[in-house]
Amino acid sequence: MQGFIININRVKDEDLIVSILSQNGLETLYRFYGARHGSINIGFLIDFEVESSPKSTIGRLKDVIHIGFKWIHNYKLLRLWQDFVRLFYPHLRDTQELESFYFDLLLEASQKWGEQNPKRVAIESYVKLLEHEGRLHKEFECFLCGETIKNDISLIRAFLPTHKECTHTLSISKSALYELYENKSSLFLSDKEIERMWYVLLEGL
Repeated sequence: MQGFIININRVKDEDLIVSILSQNGLETLYRFYGARHGSINIGFLIDFEVESSPKSTIGRLKDVIHIGFKWIHNYKLLRLWQDFVRLFYPHLRDTQELESFYFDLLLEASQKWGEQNPKRVAIESYVKLLEHEGRLHKEFECFLCGETIKNDISLIRAFLPTHKECTHTLSISKSALYELYENKSSLFLSDKEIERMWYVLLEGL
């Protein structure tokens, strides 16, 4: 089985509780500390096995193999990747059943991460997530005052649209945002607009 590590909690004697997003859903597993274990971290894609025990309500993570990315040794890219992947745990942890969409989304993003601007990859991926969950607001009505937004748009958490005057934040080109929402392409967004949207994304999915 393969999955992305989206959360790690350290417990006694350096043992770990590891949350892994796989095609089958969200796995929460126990990993015993040991010298023979390879290092694992947030964002890593691993191949693994689950060992069940009648004495425990949580399975044991075993036979872990790290599936590396071509860009994994680029510290800047890795930090951005971990910031992005870390957002998925609080968003998904209380979900009872998960389809493969979320795993597939991260897999696709990981394959583009070293080839394209990673912040643009993250933003395009997030728009796909919002659309999948029925939370993508394409009607461009201000979340705060309820009026139609006729000019450029400001975004707040979850990419909710607002008037620039209502939030006093950087505005984003309406036509560029429309291209992003319709074709999942950030091509027409400026680097400054991408930085603003990345900042909003980090507030939570």
